[in-house]
Amino acid sequence: MDSGRFAVAFLLLSLATSSLSERLIRLPRGDQRAPAYSDVLRYRNNDDSFCESWKFSIEANDAGVWYVVPDRCGKFVTEYMNGERYRLDSEVIGEYALVYAKTVNISGDGKDAWIFDIDETLLSNLPYYVNHGCGSEIFDEKSFDEWVDFAEAPALPASFRLYTELQQLGFKIFLLTGRSEFQRECTDKNLQYAGFTNYEKLFLRGDSDLGKLATLYKSEKRQELKDEGYRIHGSSGDQWSDLFGFATASRSFKLPNPMYYIS
Repeated sequence: MDSGRFAVAFLLLSLATSSLSERLIRLPRGDQRAPAYSDVLRYRNNDDSFCESWKFSIEANDAGVWYVVPDRCGKFVTEYMNGERYRLDSEVIGEYALVYAKTVNISGDGKDAWIFDIDETLLSNLPYYVNHGCGSEIFDEKSFDEWVDFAEAPALPASFRLYTELQQLGFKIFLLTGRSEFQRECTDKNLQYAGFTNYEKLFLRGDSDLGKLATLYKSEKRQELKDEGYRIHGSSGDQWSDLFGFATASRSFKLPNPMYYIS
């Protein structure tokens, strides 16, 4: 009798625990939008403390999908992107990537590859974003495309050094961007202007890629390279969607970018 009461109690406890666990881990569905930041951060009085924690959470990809920089962090992000800290953070990532690259045994068969994203990885669109709130405004595709047409985005110095040294080490460089095929000419022009030359191939979104999430689109392009026999040793990007998915690189390096999020 006692064992029977224990079994019933255990069953009820299991059902309650199961229900609670499911409720805790379930992700938003339908048209629910993920919060830009958590309630835990929202009530901090000190803006610098709030924004440092917010920036850490998005760089670690813990915040999930977010749409704009929080209102109270607009100045913080603008100062970060225009200041020494952004440059130093980028240099640290570039150094780690280069140290790793020097450990790779280059085969000499021309199949040792490294993939770079373009925007906020090789080219800096900061001249555009300083006029658009550095991420505190909803992205305007039309005005950004007009900026891209100018083909005047400067190189990120840390990435330029890494790009140059990888070529000297014998890596084949592939560029994989979310820009569209109609922007190929101005993109190539800008790359040449910024000093990024002699890359093996530039991937842009074609008609069949429109509407795909960046993670899927970039994974498919990496798979194409692997199917051609390339060994993707390294990948550099400012978005987790540049690096996640399938057919990933042996090592991936995430550059800082608190201005926007692409899934």
